[in-house]
Amino acid sequence: MRVDESQSSDNVEDRRGMSGGTMAAGGGILSVVVALVGVFVFGLDPNQAKQLGNVVGGGAGALRDKVAGGGEPGKQRPPDEISKFTSAVTRLTEDVWTEQFRTLGKTYQKPKVVIFDVQVSTGCGTAPSSVGPFYCPADKKVYLDPTFFEELEQKLGGSKASFSQAYVIAHEIGHHIQNLLGYSARVDAKRGTKQENDYSVRLELQADYLAGCWAYHADRKYKILEPGDLESAVKSANAIGDDRLQKRSKGWTSPESYTHGTSEQRVKSFTAGFKTGDLSKLDSYFEVRSAGDL
Repeated sequence: MRVDESQSSDNVEDRRGMSGGTMAAGGGILSVVVALVGVFVFGLDPNQAKQLGNVVGGGAGALRDKVAGGGEPGKQRPPDEISKFTSAVTRLTEDVWTEQFRTLGKTYQKPKVVIFDVQVSTGCGTAPSSVGPFYCPADKKVYLDPTFFEELEQKLGGSKASFSQAYVIAHEIGHHIQNLLGYSARVDAKRGTKQENDYSVRLELQADYLAGCWAYHADRKYKILEPGDLESAVKSANAIGDDRLQKRSKGWTSPESYTHGTSEQRVKSFTAGFKTGDLSKLDSYFEVRSAGDL
């Protein structure tokens, strides 16, 4: 993937080496975010993610003493490869979505992207790094732990992993867009009902579609893609379907418990967005119920 690291975003905050702090006042519990807004962890079953979410609100205190790096609150660490790449990709999302929102007659509100390790305090609660990348609608921030990217690189190898990392960031930014456009509120209204998981799947597939739309417009404008990049993103989407994660962790699948969609659905959603970049289909993708509908 080609990125110009000199073109960086002003909205990336590096909190690595800082204590995650305590539960944010009035922040609610992170299980809402984990269940509905974009847990991307390889090898973590969505139901395990929900259990993590139920714990982190008050049971993560032991992690506060395991802070790496000795950072001081309020001070940014010097940029490294991870922060430069994240900042460059974030800038690309800002450029694309500012322009696309303009076509919708709207103004894009840029989210903050926070890089952290061990744990992080958010508007949705205190989260350990084990939950993977996520978006918190309460503070409109995306949270990323670089160890996830390291695992991704080990699975895909070398430069091919960089676009998969960008896909992960774009997916989480997609959740921010859903929050701005009202889709997250529609899902939140289904919480506690029999339709909760169904609507969670719809939200995730739409975020994959938005990630594909971003890639379409970013490549069209900046020529970011190199040979093998698209295939690596598809491989990532395929690896994180509920069916594959459950099969790997439990040995069987429970379709009624899916929260993110199957591998087939996720691949089709991302590639459909990448083929057209068409935002007029957001409603139709929110109504997706099966891979055959894509």
